[in-house]
Amino acid sequence: MAAISTHTILPIKPTQSSISNKGFLGGSGLFDLRKNELSKYRVSVSQQKLVISAIKDNNNASVSTPESSPSVGRSRVRRHTISVFVGDESGMINRIAGVFARRGYNIESLAVGLNKDKALFTIVVSGTDRVLQQVVEQLNKLVNVLKVEDLSSEPQVERELMLVKLNANESNRAEIMWLVDIFRAKIVDIAEDSLTIEVTGDPGKMVAVQRNFSKFGIKELATTGKIALRRERMGESAPFWRFSAASYPDLEGTMPIDSLSETTSKALEAQPNLTTGGDVYPTEPYDGFSMNQILDAHWGVLDNEDSAGLRSHTLSLLVNDCPGVLNIVTGIFSRRGYNIQSLAVGPAEKQGISRITTVVPGTDESIGKLVQQLYKLIDIHEVRDVTHMPFAERELMLIKIAVNAVARRDVLDIASIFRAKAVDVSDHTITLELTGDLDKMVALQRLLEPYGICEVARTGRLALVRESKVDSKYLRGYALPIDACS
Repeated sequence: MAAISTHTILPIKPTQSSISNKGFLGGSGLFDLRKNELSKYRVSVSQQKLVISAIKDNNNASVSTPESSPSVGRSRVRRHTISVFVGDESGMINRIAGVFARRGYNIESLAVGLNKDKALFTIVVSGTDRVLQQVVEQLNKLVNVLKVEDLSSEPQVERELMLVKLNANESNRAEIMWLVDIFRAKIVDIAEDSLTIEVTGDPGKMVAVQRNFSKFGIKELATTGKIALRRERMGESAPFWRFSAASYPDLEGTMPIDSLSETTSKALEAQPNLTTGGDVYPTEPYDGFSMNQILDAHWGVLDNEDSAGLRSHTLSLLVNDCPGVLNIVTGIFSRRGYNIQSLAVGPAEKQGISRITTVVPGTDESIGKLVQQLYKLIDIHEVRDVTHMPFAERELMLIKIAVNAVARRDVLDIASIFRAKAVDVSDHTITLELTGDLDKMVALQRLLEPYGICEVARTGRLALVRESKVDSKYLRGYALPIDACS
């Protein structure tokens, strides 16, 4: 049946001459046309038999047919990592997600680092090289999009963050702790029947962790999208060579006088009030950047509740993993004028379900109305406002600093205080990985600013409710009860 359906002969409308000479209904014109098509079909079947017989006989001679056409090579579908640097404004997340949704792309993971006037998107999608090139061209046409890069074909440092809540009792807790030590994970919450674990690593490590932890029973799972920074090249041809004067205190004696005076004059023209005294050093101009493409430390300020009841709310959404869902969800926020301060999208504990963790400022009443609007969407399974619950929160940051052999030791000492890891080292840069809350990220970035920050990639906030019901915010400033110490 399949072979017949692929070679079905359709009735062909005769030309005007055939209608006039032989007639359309009673004449033999249509019959002759069908007979010709049938003969072509028989010839094609015989040609296919020749090809099959040639393959069976292991004949190396090529069998060619007069109607054969050369096969057109198609690029294979593969996973792409796209970095989009934009000027942050209301509705930007919705517009970028709409570019992928209108073309049928399913965003596998999304990580957004936000601040007051800039944003860095790290998006992972699957597709061919040709179609993805068209998507990159469409992204460049958006207003306030500064730079779009496809990092898939270049050496890169890639990391993900995962919070997983496991069923744990006295019988299997020792085995879980053993696996935590193997994967270099951390325990962030302990309850009587569960453990909440924080894991960072590349996508392969994340799959291995889930596979080994699944036998204990995963209660909840929250993952960020993948963030990536290009691995730095060695030598003076690298883009960040001599990027910061703070990391290279010996440049003053080695640089030519003409180039030094030219650099100083350019810096003074750009910032007339800038002085080189004290511990603050000017950054050398770099022609490869249209602006300073660094997300500063003051991003997405998460305010406490003010007198009007306005505060940052953390929402956790379970949605279907299908194309266009993120565009629909972010459209609800943009149409109602909500400002998204943090966003993290990744797979959930169930197959075909994704978890969206977002931070939105508003009052309890306005956020309650927003939750009701989200529940009206078809692809929404659950919406939880965990703001007033004790929850564990984590963020992930990759930061590249300009250093030489002299400044590298100082940067590593600062990193050890914050328990940051060095994930890439070159002769003029070092890349650090840091996990923690917002205050920890801001503190490290401020301390590293004098050395020269080349690039920064961040995820949004992940949040899981603490089963232990312990909230450190309410315990600050209170003495521990005597009964608890005994």
